[in-house]
Amino acid sequence: MQARDVQINNLYPKLVFKEQTVQTFFTLLDTLPSPYKIPQGELSIVFLDDPTMAALHNDYLNDPSSTDVITFPSDPDFDLAGEICVCVDYAISLSQTLNIPFNKELSLYLIHGWLHLAGFNDITDPQIATMRAAEKDVLQILEKAGAIPDFNLQ
Repeated sequence: MQARDVQINNLYPKLVFKEQTVQTFFTLLDTLPSPYKIPQGELSIVFLDDPTMAALHNDYLNDPSSTDVITFPSDPDFDLAGEICVCVDYAISLSQTLNIPFNKELSLYLIHGWLHLAGFNDITDPQIATMRAAEKDVLQILEKAGAIPDFNLQ
């Protein structure tokens, strides 16, 4: 199986990681069975700060608040699997509040975006419950494989 082209755009200057750990993360996600399959094509990942995420959220979803993840769908005409935008500031804050490792929280946002591309939604209570169960399942698979990226802050 050919590895998916993953374009990583780190627009958060204090976030450091080895790109290979993120590539490995998505390579493993690509091996998961249905219902965790996403469309073929290039996948774009963007790491953002709170103000940029809030502006994006307002521009595309008419909500001026910040959020953890925004996922843009695939476009087969341009060979794009989709784009996952994650808010690093949101992950910092929530990881501290919940007392969990920052790299695990940020990875969860990537998983959440992946699941949106795979067709999962989180609008209704049943959809939210299904999304949370899928997030937990995928996170456990990645942790067991040692594939959680080495996200750190400098």
